[in-house]
Amino acid sequence: MTEFGFIAHIQQLFAGIPDHGFEGIGDDCAVLPVGGGESLVFTADLLVEGVHFLRHAASAREIGRKSLAVNLSDVASMGAQPVATLLSIALPPDAAGTWAEEFMEGYRELSAEYSTALIGGDTTRSAAGITINVTAIGRIRDERIKRRSAARPGDRIFVGGELGASGTGLRDLLAGRLDTPAAAVHRNPQPQVAEGIWLGRHDAVHAMMDISDGLASDILHLLERSGTGAEIDLDRIPVAEGSDLETAACAGEDYKLLFTVAADAAERLAAEFRDRFGSPIYPIGRITDSGGLVWTRNEKPVPLDWHGFRHY
Repeated sequence: MTEFGFIAHIQQLFAGIPDHGFEGIGDDCAVLPVGGGESLVFTADLLVEGVHFLRHAASAREIGRKSLAVNLSDVASMGAQPVATLLSIALPPDAAGTWAEEFMEGYRELSAEYSTALIGGDTTRSAAGITINVTAIGRIRDERIKRRSAARPGDRIFVGGELGASGTGLRDLLAGRLDTPAAAVHRNPQPQVAEGIWLGRHDAVHAMMDISDGLASDILHLLERSGTGAEIDLDRIPVAEGSDLETAACAGEDYKLLFTVAADAAERLAAEFRDRFGSPIYPIGRITDSGGLVWTRNEKPVPLDWHGFRHY
């Protein structure tokens, strides 16, 4: 069973249990209305040693920052302001001293950067390897929530930055090249928190999520939830320096925002984004009525069987 097949099984298994007002599985965060026109959003991510990080290839401080960053990215993809986290960590004996202290320094640095309180969690001993679980909580006005299900035919599809650096960096790390620029990007993801909050305030932005499993995989989740298709122009995908097109389309952990914008507002919003943040967003295609995901070049379909990476 694949990761996404297992998630579908879980959805079916729990479908008959009352949700108590939560919007659950299907977006980057669960949503809980709290009254007064506001909601809290919740997300949780696991990082497992040997799967999501290698101790010899990243410092404890970097792993601490990354474990929080990937969760803040989910909150940002809903348009929400992160406000708090819970942290649970299982440590083997050789990581319970200095390593743990440095990990918490990294976690604290990023928490302070985004004024995000650590409000609880758990610690326990591990027989082998480090396991980290973070739950992040955000707050947002109800009308600003961005969901995967809101894409509309005709929308322009944007990504929030260049893609492929993290995937290239992972290859470098696995090959023992620990000091390349791409390896540093992989170890130090930068969640687009301010950008997500800003985009959440714009009605012309319809659907939004972050790119964690790769563009080729994540766009399919957006299309499935929205009941639409998409055409993506291969020549418009922004490839990070030192990477390549297939890595940019398929490798994961870029943590850039992926979103759709009403066609009549796309050019104006892109200009405003650049003025505000000093960097571009990249139009890579458009939402269609149906037909699934179609890769194009010179407006003609290109037969590609590309998928994002899997870590399950």
